[in-house]
Amino acid sequence: MHRVCRIFAAAALGLLGSACSVTRHIPEGQYLVQQVKIEDDKSTPRRERITASDLEKYVRQTPNKRFLGTNFYVWLYEQANPSKDNRWNNWKRKIGQAPVLLEMGLTEKSAENLKVYMDSKGFFTSRASFEVDTTRRRKRARITYRTHQGEPYRIDSISYEFQDKFLEQIVLPDTAHTLLRRGDIYDVTVLDAERERIASYLKERGYYNFSVNNIMFWADTLGGNRDVDLRVVVKQYLTGYNARGQAVMDNNMVYRIDRINIFPDYDPTLARTDTTLVSRLDTLYYRGLNIIYEKRPNLRPSVLRQSVPLYPNYVYNSAQVNRAYTDLMGLGYFKSAKIAFEEQARPVDVTNYVSFIGETADSTRTLYTREGYLTCNILCTPTLKQSVKVDLEGSTTSNFYGLKATIGYQNRNIFRGAESFDISFTAGYEFMKAPDAKKKRATEFGVTTGLTFPRFLLPGRFRSVNQPRTKIELSVNFQDRPYYARTLSSAGITYMWTNNRYSTFSLRPIDINVIDMTRLDPDFLGDTQNKYLKNSFQTQFIGGLSFGYSYNNQRKNLGGKATNIRFNAETAGNLIDAVEHMFYSPAKNKDYYTIFGIQYSQYFRSDLSVSRKIMLGGVTALVGRLYGGVAMAYGNSSSVPFDRQFYCGGSNGMRGWTPRTLGQGSVANPHNDYPVQTGDVKLEANLELRFPVWGIIHGATFFDLGNVWYIRQYSGESEESVFHFDRFYKQLGFNTGLGLRFDIKFAVLRLDWGIQLHNPNNPVGERWIHNFRWKNTALNFGVGYPF
Repeated sequence: MHRVCRIFAAAALGLLGSACSVTRHIPEGQYLVQQVKIEDDKSTPRRERITASDLEKYVRQTPNKRFLGTNFYVWLYEQANPSKDNRWNNWKRKIGQAPVLLEMGLTEKSAENLKVYMDSKGFFTSRASFEVDTTRRRKRARITYRTHQGEPYRIDSISYEFQDKFLEQIVLPDTAHTLLRRGDIYDVTVLDAERERIASYLKERGYYNFSVNNIMFWADTLGGNRDVDLRVVVKQYLTGYNARGQAVMDNNMVYRIDRINIFPDYDPTLARTDTTLVSRLDTLYYRGLNIIYEKRPNLRPSVLRQSVPLYPNYVYNSAQVNRAYTDLMGLGYFKSAKIAFEEQARPVDVTNYVSFIGETADSTRTLYTREGYLTCNILCTPTLKQSVKVDLEGSTTSNFYGLKATIGYQNRNIFRGAESFDISFTAGYEFMKAPDAKKKRATEFGVTTGLTFPRFLLPGRFRSVNQPRTKIELSVNFQDRPYYARTLSSAGITYMWTNNRYSTFSLRPIDINVIDMTRLDPDFLGDTQNKYLKNSFQTQFIGGLSFGYSYNNQRKNLGGKATNIRFNAETAGNLIDAVEHMFYSPAKNKDYYTIFGIQYSQYFRSDLSVSRKIMLGGVTALVGRLYGGVAMAYGNSSSVPFDRQFYCGGSNGMRGWTPRTLGQGSVANPHNDYPVQTGDVKLEANLELRFPVWGIIHGATFFDLGNVWYIRQYSGESEESVFHFDRFYKQLGFNTGLGLRFDIKFAVLRLDWGIQLHNPNNPVGERWIHNFRWKNTALNFGVGYPF
């Protein structure tokens, strides 16, 4: 440990040296931009205040990125010899960063940008100033921008002008959903959002060519008193120019879909280079779809028809086009999909008219607009039909290490219906290094197979359900632990669907599991008086149902802020128990019922996970998670099955402990030779700061707290293992740590070193850990982010 401290001390001195030497190579009269600060207007009410975080993106000069509070990247860049062009010096320039030097022209331009932005938010009397301090430290500049918003201009009245008279009866009934309100601040961002809303509304009603450019605003402020009279102008469509060069305008056309061509095996490279491709293509017509293929369609026509909610002669609807794209990609068979439309040429002597498309009609007049037709081309590029995936997970402490590997195979179109077949093999090995451990090795081997259909395997049609899927799963897992051996078999059917936005649902009406205890060493549980733990290691039959819900809005803002919510609930044994009580009696000389000669489990289990990612920069993020779960056995069971209980530790939770080594509660020294610390209640909170280090390498520092408890006191178990609201917070484990993430495009490899700070299972007076030792840490390896 002393050697580690010396290494850290040397690294700290090196970083300190880098902080002091970065200005040596800066010429006299120039300054390194050390800090940029924006002071927002505190005199403006908080609800209307433009914050510094909103303004900082308009500043033209920002300081160099820092490492542990130092100018390490500038220092490294300056170590490169400018007269030498070799690999070593190029590496320094690539990893390092050229110093950002003060440029007054950019500083003045930044102040102008702040003024322009505040004007766009309705504060036309705003001011922006700046101050540059070059005296605090030699050759370093600190820039402070100060803003004054003033009083805002507000919308006093809203009126509409329809140059395209046909749209008046369509747009006006929808003004109840307008984003513009009298009394609101005049904000250009809101005006743009309103243009987007109207354009989207019309695109869902046949106006294929309508865009935000067909809407403009007139703002009149001549009335004074900072009031704005706002006029919304809906323009006609520009059809071309006459012989004099004058614009020719006409009402916006309504479009219908004529032909729908779908290319399920589209290869963009082949389409560009193979001049004979078109001559080799065949066409199959199926319920409004022209399926164009070469040799043989890889997908059955019915699967494509189910995924494309577009039909000939339907009015163009952008929402249905988006749904078609989502459903096609939801099949899991295509790597990409593109839906393109082409306007069909109109005969000179034929013009189609439509009298009205909208919510209401004025019977006193008749308005007409022209109607056009579109050809829809759907270009779908298949992904790799077959793939192999490898996952690794490992953890180690001073007396334990474990490694688990999973290799999986997937076929995404096994029956030409976009059915996905997958099979995976799992192998695990664990070893106890403690000299007092009687049996040190544990092994695990499992096989899981599943078949997913892109529809519900149920009678009837479910057209209102988005991306319906059915998955049939079978698995078997063999576990040989030091003190027991068992076989876990399972079978189930899961129905999955989405709400076409950010939510995913799953219902598992059939979920059957059989736990067969083939060996149980009497020494394993012989010393414990915990009847609950003993019962959880019995042969059991589990038959129940479960429901899952997931919300993830990361797609709304890729690379930005995101919220992830997961909820699961399951119950087992209720239907079986009702039938058994109606027609049968308990097993002979037993106080419980059986099915197929095996005691069936009866319990309820639920858990909720909420995580939030907040971006602190381009790639730096702060991520937090709250997790809670509860399980309870009742009826035919006296304990929740061991595999349905909660545990702490491992690469995705309390990273200062290995799996199942924390808890329950504050029971003193609960560990035996093999970790089995599980419970009915789990609470956990995690906080992680993720930041870039170099290239594909990213770093993280994290803090975790949590524990598991029993929901009630069981025979032979300490009161300290039971969850109580008035003391659970005193029984939480704390750990911190550092991590590395290697982003290799298709996966993120993760290495986390967790350090215990508070171990509630240590004796009283020794729970806060001050003398760090290797036995109080854990090294965890995983694939993907922990949450």
